[in-house]
Amino acid sequence: MKCGIVGLPNVGKSTLFNSLSSAKAQSANYPFCTIEPNLGVVQVPDNRLAVLEKFVNPERVVPANVEIVDIAGLVKGASKGEGLGNQFLANIRECQAIIHVLRCFENDNITHVEGNVNPMRDKEIIDTELQLKDLETVEKRLEKIKKQAKTGDKDAKIAAEVYEITLKHLEEGKNTRQLEWAEAQQEIFDDLHLLTAKPVLYVCNVDEASVKSGNDLVEQVKEAVKNENALVIMLAAQIEADIMELETYDERQMFLDELGLDEPGVNRLIRTAYKLLNLQTYFTAGVKEVRAWTIHKGDTAPQAAGVIHSDFEKGFIRAEVIHFSDYEQYGSESKAREAGKLSIEGKEYIVQDGDIMHFRFNV
Repeated sequence: MKCGIVGLPNVGKSTLFNSLSSAKAQSANYPFCTIEPNLGVVQVPDNRLAVLEKFVNPERVVPANVEIVDIAGLVKGASKGEGLGNQFLANIRECQAIIHVLRCFENDNITHVEGNVNPMRDKEIIDTELQLKDLETVEKRLEKIKKQAKTGDKDAKIAAEVYEITLKHLEEGKNTRQLEWAEAQQEIFDDLHLLTAKPVLYVCNVDEASVKSGNDLVEQVKEAVKNENALVIMLAAQIEADIMELETYDERQMFLDELGLDEPGVNRLIRTAYKLLNLQTYFTAGVKEVRAWTIHKGDTAPQAAGVIHSDFEKGFIRAEVIHFSDYEQYGSESKAREAGKLSIEGKEYIVQDGDIMHFRFNV
């Protein structure tokens, strides 16, 4: 799964990306420093892996991952190709979710492409460009489908209605992720692949003084997006970059303690991005490997097995399942089994977050 980091130039995108990933994106104090999108594979922090490692003592531990893309800064007119507009919009289209970085701090030494700090204006600039591109997409589809609807095609009529509602919503300057549909309409809407329909996480980039309690700019953002079906978190990208420069866990922990923080902000960001994508984790645990596997919430046991290998899903027979809390309580698979905490589940089983699973299959 892939999340794209977006925002106006010089709001802290690349600094944040560097903190998230071992891939080092260039970051500098001028617009369009990022031209080609940088890709980083980021581990999802999960304390449950440490618990399983302690009990199983495997040869290796493999966490779940999320791909993060640092996308070039956007300016007014991007929807018409200004700046790196067309490339920027194409990069976003390839992502499943958007991490929108907003500058919520003052610093005279860091230039702002719009001349002053105003996160709400910055948000609207990017929203407008994405909405304009979506308007273009919907207008083309509507023009085409109206011709089919005139012939009496029922499906075309339903599609035309969805397109018209979407068009009106966009013309009002609203993002389409706010729209709610019946199941049949949802399929038609999803087929549009609109930029403003993608789930979004707003990251308020603050200074050190505001990292614990926030500031007025952060509150403005929270108020503005409360009805937008989006998530908001706050962190200081420069602090995150400083933390990543420290070599040992103890050094990082000492630095966090001095700031009064429980954990790096990027840990919260990654977990929130995971939640935004409607993802969850199940585990396989053996002496060779303890591993976290990423699935969607609501996936069945065969679908979860298919993440390991398609043959596991095709030839699925059953799954042996221990809930994480039971595994933690009893300390091993054998003891959980003896306590009656290992269940045998079939094709209809909905996997729960944290399940430890072993699949039986036959191809």
